[in-house]
Parts: sequence; structure tokens; C-alpha cells
Amino acid sequence: MAKRITKEFAEVSQEPPEGFTVALPPNDSIHTWHVTLRPSDPSPYSPGIFGLVLTLPSDYPFKAPVVKFVTRIYHPNVTNDSLGNICLGLLKPDAWKPSTKLRAVLEAVRNLLIEPQPDDPLEDRIAEEFRNDRPSFDKNVKFHVEKYARAEPTFPPVVAS
Repeated sequence: MAKRITKEFAEVSQEPPEGFTVALPPNDSIHTWHVTLRPSDPSPYSPGIFGLVLTLPSDYPFKAPVVKFVTRIYHPNVTNDSLGNICLGLLKPDAWKPSTKLRAVLEAVRNLLIEPQPDDPLEDRIAEEFRNDRPSFDKNVKFHVEKYARAEPTFPPVVAS
């Protein structure tokens, strides 16, 4: 397992998907990745800088990684709190495939910032606004970007498991 993770980390850190930077935390745990995403236009989240923590379970790739935003974000598929849980189809236990690469996971997160999925929301109110009042949605996104996503992300310390 560690060999696959090491190989995937090398690939993604040397040639990251567009908009991403990937690093290991100070304790170099290969099971925790610090990911920085800078969405580009046409995403309403541009020019924000978003931190994500990607955590790989000990039985990866047979279980999906856990991806959370550490930067607060206004999005129908991300909890609007400090937990930053993401609802992403390919990470759901019944949809996860061991053959899925972490690069594809990162690209799916980036696509979610371009094309939110209001029909599978974690935040119903935000999904409702996205569907019915796009100007207010865009305004709230911009407000959150200005308030939370204008500096390099601060990652929580990694607790050794």
C-alpha cells in the first residue's frame, strides 16, 4: 500500500493537476497530504486559495481517501463549517474503486468548484440558492473567498495515528 501511495504522491507532486500544489505535512506522514487549490476562471472561487487535507486510510486503495477543506468555502457540496466535509460521488463507499487514482480525486474536487452538484448537497440552503438565485450565490462565494481564502492556507497539525 505504502508503495502505491509513495508512487502516486511522486506523480502528483511533480506534475500536479492544474491549480494544485501537493505537499506532505511536517511529520512526512505519507498518509496525509496537504493540498492547496487555486481555482482559475470560470470558477466563482477564483482568485481564492483553498487548503485541503487528503487522508489515506490504512487500507487504501481498498477504501476511499477522506478529503476535507481546511479553508472555509461557500459551496452546496461542502459543509459550511470548520469541518469542511465534501460530498463527492467518486469518494462514496459504494462508488469508490481501488483503481481510482488520487489525481482523479483532486480533479473531481476542482471540477466541483467549477460545476457544483446542487442535486446531491450537504448544504441544502446553499444548493437552493445556487439553483434559484445565482447572483446571491456568487456574491456569497466572493464574500467567503475574501474573508477566508485570500492567504496561504493554514493546515492543522497532523496527529500521529
